[in-house]
Amino acid sequence: MTADLFEDDDDAPERLHLSTHAVVLRRFARGHAAALLQDIQDIASHSPWRHMVTPGGKPMSVATTGCGDQGWVSDMHGYRYSEFDPLTGAHWPALPARWLKLAHDAAQAAGFANCAPPDACLINRYAPGARMGLHQDKDEIDLGAPIISVSLGLPARFLWGGNARGDRHQNVPLMHGDVMVWGGADRLRFHGVGPLAEGIHPLCGAFRYNLTLRKAR
Repeated sequence: MTADLFEDDDDAPERLHLSTHAVVLRRFARGHAAALLQDIQDIASHSPWRHMVTPGGKPMSVATTGCGDQGWVSDMHGYRYSEFDPLTGAHWPALPARWLKLAHDAAQAAGFANCAPPDACLINRYAPGARMGLHQDKDEIDLGAPIISVSLGLPARFLWGGNARGDRHQNVPLMHGDVMVWGGADRLRFHGVGPLAEGIHPLCGAFRYNLTLRKAR
């Protein structure tokens, strides 16, 4: 599978509304992709990729790092935000200014005017076969600001569920450069990512990168 089979779908709508307060902005970040990827490499050079474990002790299939005032972590003690990277003992790298600008513009485009800017970003790297089970983003103290999720690299099958884990979910294709924004009444919807298919992307190689910017505190 090659990424160009997916990237030139110019017939896809510019906006895909999944529910009242959830929208996919097609190709919104594609023009910034090279710079975002360079930023990711810089961040990972200070806070390296790692496979966190769930509170139950199961390693996650996605590799993660992060940046901002707080970083999301998971281990045997639970899910939480930490001011320090537990792998290095140092502060997480700062959120790049261009990421804050992209988050602001995406929030505005999705209808979230005057929302608080993000102060944290979890960065996930998916290799073929990696997945993310249905979950809620609920470890943040501030749930008033939307989640802004940027997709780079190989296409993914995003699982958009309901307010309970057992609710039926939609399968939403996310392509390189797509930005999904959700908040308001949809802020605590269950969501996940199906197993990543093998492929090669011109910029990202055999990976998909996902930036999830959020207001943690």
